[in-house]
Order: sequence, then C-alpha cells, then structure tokens
Amino acid sequence: MSSPPEPLDISRPLRRYRIAAYVVGTLLVLACVSWALHGAGKPSFQWIWIAHGWFYIIYLGLAFDLFRRVRWPLPRLAEMLVAGLLPGLTFVIERDINRYARSHAPASAR
Repeated sequence: MSSPPEPLDISRPLRRYRIAAYVVGTLLVLACVSWALHGAGKPSFQWIWIAHGWFYIIYLGLAFDLFRRVRWPLPRLAEMLVAGLLPGLTFVIERDINRYARSHAPASAR
C-alpha cells in the first residue's frame, strides 16, 4: 500500500520568484529613468541595462520553476514572463501571482 502524496510546499520557490521579481522590476525602472536622463543630456548608466538583462534571465528560470512545480495554466506562465519587460508591471504581476499561489495552495502548505 502506498501512502498519499505529501502536499506541495511552494513557499521556497514562491519566495525565490518574489525576490527575483522585485530585483528585475527595480532594475527595469532604474534603467528607464537612466534612459530618460540620458535623453535630457545627463550621464547614462549602461550597466543597469546589463544587470537587468542578467537578472531577467534568472527571473525567467525561477518563474518557469514555480510554474512547473505547481502546474498552473499556460497563461500564468506567459503573464510572469512578460512582466519583466514592462516597467512597473513586475510588481503588479508578482502580487497577483502571490495571491493566486496562496489561494490555490493546499491548506497544510500555507
């Protein structure tokens, strides 16, 4: 006889995703501000774009990891992936994903 499977604990993957979302979102907003200042003749900080690109790749991996573990519908993954491309959207989608994960998690995993 086999025992029933343990409830899925997504607290760690969700935490990793949330941290990556905040880092990527902050870097993207800073990069856009830098770009706007560059257009106004101020010095530009090109390293912010490079940092955002590297962290976005990490963010993609962590978003896919969370998606794979919880087996959400494909539009959820698309939502998470696009969020890192538009300034400010990362913060909105992160809150939405966090609420969705908490409401769809088993009671013992919350």
